[in-house]
Amino acid sequence: MRIWVKCYATLREYQPQNNVLEVAEGERVETVLQDIGLPQEAAKVVFVNNKHGSLEQMLHEGDKIAVFPAVGGG
Repeated sequence: MRIWVKCYATLREYQPQNNVLEVAEGERVETVLQDIGLPQEAAKVVFVNNKHGSLEQMLHEGDKIAVFPAVGGG
């Protein structure tokens, strides 16, 4: 199945080419992040289809994942 992955800020180097990945049906977010080489501890915020998601969340055809690192500021 085809999904889209967008990595932001310091995680941009892990973003797949054209933001598209082919994965097995029912794949989990954590497995996708492993497949693209992104360390699990680097993914502090994950959205799936514009809603807060989790690393254990199962994916479906056409899902869109957005991954953000920890953000500091003041």
